[in-house]
Amino acid sequence: MDIAVVGSPEFTLGFQLAGISSIYNPEDDERLHVVLRELLNTKGVGIVVIDSAVLSTLPERLAERLSESVTPTVLGIGTEEDTTLRETIRKAIGVDLWK
Repeated sequence: MDIAVVGSPEFTLGFQLAGISSIYNPEDDERLHVVLRELLNTKGVGIVVIDSAVLSTLPERLAERLSESVTPTVLGIGTEEDTTLRETIRKAIGVDLWK
């Protein structure tokens, strides 16, 4: 399974340097939504990494689909606090590991 990274060129640069080749730098919000929907339906993608700041600006329906997705698992990372990973783990195992 592949790891896909979605975000600005500045956000994805470190992942490129680490050897991840599935990098997406959408130019605008419309293209971002299209890329995320396509990744949700791609069989070979196991993890989608997205900037948490971008994740928080998505339309509610798309954000729900991303947070409920098991394969691929969508992880929001960045400088803002994000509970996506925490909620994903809690849903998967039934326990909040941060408590």
